[in-house]
Amino acid sequence: MTHSKKVIIVTGATSGIGEAVVQAFAATEASLVLVGRDRERGQRVLESVQKLNCPAELMLGDVTDSAFADQVINSSVKRFGKVDVLVNSAGIIRRGSAVETTDDDWGQTFDANVNGVFYFSRAAVKSMRRTGGGSIVNIASSVGLVGCSGLAAYCASKGAVVLLTRAMALDHAKEHISINAVCPGAVDTPMLVSAHRQPATADEIFQRNIDSIPQGRVATPKEIATLTLFLASEGARHITGVAVPIDGGFTAG
Repeated sequence: MTHSKKVIIVTGATSGIGEAVVQAFAATEASLVLVGRDRERGQRVLESVQKLNCPAELMLGDVTDSAFADQVINSSVKRFGKVDVLVNSAGIIRRGSAVETTDDDWGQTFDANVNGVFYFSRAAVKSMRRTGGGSIVNIASSVGLVGCSGLAAYCASKGAVVLLTRAMALDHAKEHISINAVCPGAVDTPMLVSAHRQPATADEIFQRNIDSIPQGRVATPKEIATLTLFLASEGARHITGVAVPIDGGFTAG
């Protein structure tokens, strides 16, 4: 039995950047495995993909559970025969300085943003090395490359993702597995305006972000998805271990 279509797993697939990534890969007629926690949103995204005649599956669970990560990879291989691409897009944000960050804030941030990436990447590599290679794209952040006030746990977690990306890229380069990170700045998603400790309207938060970006605008999820799609493509086979900012010049200064 041959499997000509690429098989793509996307975590955090039910909203924001993850949903945009799903739609970008669906346009390539890939087979898709959508990973998320929200059944209603997940079903909506799944149905939109299936309307494009893409084979797709929704798997609901907690990315911080290593057994769930193994289950997703094994189920994907069982149904589709392989895993070509993993996009780790699931993540959370907890705002605050170190002093304002509780133990729970810290632990939950690292569980979702770092442990989830590690568990899924480890499971995917085990599968990819058996089938001749593949690609992993981790959604990190521009604040994983530079500091940002009021985001101690988030900055630390995304910095960890960047270094995990680089370390794994070196470990698995000779196995034809490319591993890269996309580092978005401000993106027009619900996360951008969520969990702010100081009262502010969505418009005020958008304007603050716009004022900090040299290009003077916030990115769209589709722009992040386009870069992700490229890093997982044949045209990017010689790219591994990089963390690419897509932030309108935010990290250039």
